[in-house]
Amino acid sequence: MNVVDSSGWLEFFSDGPNAAFFEKAILDTDALVVPTISLLEVFKRVLQQRGENAALQAVAQMRQGRVVDLDAELALRAAQTGLSHKLPLADSIMLATARAHDATLWTQDADFEGIEGVRFVPKQAR
Repeated sequence: MNVVDSSGWLEFFSDGPNAAFFEKAILDTDALVVPTISLLEVFKRVLQQRGENAALQAVAQMRQGRVVDLDAELALRAAQTGLSHKLPLADSIMLATARAHDATLWTQDADFEGIEGVRFVPKQAR
């Protein structure tokens, strides 16, 4: 199972330097878990940069995976995860979701570097 964080989705959709790193996890929709926080972050950024049509297309592709809502249990796990790894709110939800589904978290967000269960690649300049 795989969770791709928002930075990975945005990199993939913009065909950035690390897009190929995320491609396999994104295209394997049977093993793809998508936290709702990712839908929010990606929709907002794509809407801001490229408009509503592009944002809706991005979310449609994301929804091909299994979308996981933030419920009370996952919220509490995210709080604990965030404290133990000193992660911001959205990052805490991403990692807690990945762990709840025995998934690998794919990211280029440096906050995750060195955390077990994370496939990290450094963000490259464009």
